[in-house]
Amino acid sequence: MLLELDDVRRSFGGLRAVDGVRFQVGAGEVHGLIGPNGAGKTTLLNLVSGLLRPTGGAIAMDGRRIDRLPTHRIAALGVTRTYQNIRLFPALSASDNVLIGAHLRRSDPLWRRMLFLPGVAREEADARAGALALLARVGMEARAGERASNLSYGEQRRVEIARALASGPRVLLLDEPTAGMNPAEVASIAALIRDVARSGQSVLLVEHNVKLVMDVCDRITVLNFGRVIADGAPSAVAADPAVIAAYLGGEA
Repeated sequence: MLLELDDVRRSFGGLRAVDGVRFQVGAGEVHGLIGPNGAGKTTLLNLVSGLLRPTGGAIAMDGRRIDRLPTHRIAALGVTRTYQNIRLFPALSASDNVLIGAHLRRSDPLWRRMLFLPGVAREEADARAGALALLARVGMEARAGERASNLSYGEQRRVEIARALASGPRVLLLDEPTAGMNPAEVASIAALIRDVARSGQSVLLVEHNVKLVMDVCDRITVLNFGRVIADGAPSAVAADPAVIAAYLGGEA
């Protein structure tokens, strides 16, 4: 297993936002994380990516604990993410936003780039070509030169996914990537998620679109009040009485 969470806990004062969570994400697996609002899903992504520290338990990548590492070290090990609230640089173009995400893969340090030393121009050209290729992968190549602030909500979501992919992650954390998208856009993101998994990268997906989750995920973990109430294949989770009562609803 590539990513392992073992008895992970996080409290905010007297509130246990994450309470003894255990699950694993395999290489090349799409793993869904679903549950009602306030179940602890985004908090869990914050713990995996290093924005928060657990108050108990352990998070490991390839058997190495990462929950005590700073965010940049975790990112360098291959964990990148998107956010529930889009965090692009609005004044920069779509391609420049993606280019920023590739900084972990750049070999030339910043001071060499500032001095335009030999080799820097070639690396810059390669990085820009890579950014355009990623924008094409998410269907945004035609808007590469557009400022992020001029893009629609769905387009900004796509650019943010491309930026996350620019670092070449081993585990991609997606926090509600299809929020605000129309059905055609949702279908294209579903195809992209499957493509990412086929390339050998793992995806940990937080999403309220249950149909999307059931269609693209190999395995699903369901949270309620910070605790795991179900974990398994989509068909098993969808039929679990506890999941139906807490999240899917009686009609489902």
